[in-house]
Amino acid sequence: MRLLLDGLALVGRYGTQGFAVSIFLGLALPQFASAARPLLGFTIFMFVMITFARVDTTALRALLRRPRAIASANAWLIVAPAVLALAVIALLGRSWLDPGLVLGLAVLAAAPPIMSAPAVAMMLGLEPTLMMVSVLLTTALAPVISPLLAEFVAGGAVPLDITILLRRLLLLIGGAVLAAMLLRRVLGEARIRTYRAQFDGFGVLMYFLFAVAAMDGVLAAAIANPLRAIGYLAVAFGLAATGFVSAFLVLRWLEPAERFVLGYGTAQRNMGLLIAALGADTPDTTFLFFALAQFPIYLMPQIVKPIARRLTAVAAQDPPCYRAAP
Repeated sequence: MRLLLDGLALVGRYGTQGFAVSIFLGLALPQFASAARPLLGFTIFMFVMITFARVDTTALRALLRRPRAIASANAWLIVAPAVLALAVIALLGRSWLDPGLVLGLAVLAAAPPIMSAPAVAMMLGLEPTLMMVSVLLTTALAPVISPLLAEFVAGGAVPLDITILLRRLLLLIGGAVLAAMLLRRVLGEARIRTYRAQFDGFGVLMYFLFAVAAMDGVLAAAIANPLRAIGYLAVAFGLAATGFVSAFLVLRWLEPAERFVLGYGTAQRNMGLLIAALGADTPDTTFLFFALAQFPIYLMPQIVKPIARRLTAVAAQDPPCYRAAP
């Protein structure tokens, strides 16, 4: 057991590099992708469970004294992605777009922020509490909000059965929250904090499994139609960059480190949650966009690491008042 924990801690200490390597390993293992695809729901379940289990109640109580920050962060993370997706659809022309891509953009807009965002903040040495609270709230609200947002962005051309989507999201998220409560009760919050690096390492392993599953059919689709794959990648990276910059420029009343992490979460969305809920009903082109949208999610932590280091240095000189005691 000690060897396993030490191995997870080692992986966790190189988390951002692990994310970047995982996506390319997933792409390089197409023979395992088809077998791993049914595990998408399992990996999403584990992400939700771990994120809820790692809530720092001390930092959370301090953050609750800043309701404006919580309200603005959650409003931004719900509204901004939908605005960005609609802007892309309007810019490219809905009638010119493949309905599968439109649904993919709707899934991105409707999904809550990626569950790894707080963990990425921790790996980068940034305060994760506001992002964690926002992930928890938006994920908890996803069964109600996500189907409505997806239908609004997709439009009538891409019909969705929001009743089925709602039921599947409730089962997936509700089950993960109950599992997180059980984990906190068994381990205790202090022990969960002690094994922070091990939890980070476990998250990287889950993301590797997720990457393998998400890459099912991607290499073949890219070879068959490289221009489409390049276009989907360009849209995904463009949304990631625009979301990152817009959050940093607009949410100026928040701490720079908070804007940084919220910017990461603006267009880096937990699309797998809705893809897992859609299941076999997911069109091939929607799944392709979902898979290619994982590249900015996996690569951005390493790309923005130098900026995070500067913010960490500034925060060390003037730490936010709500930061939990070490």
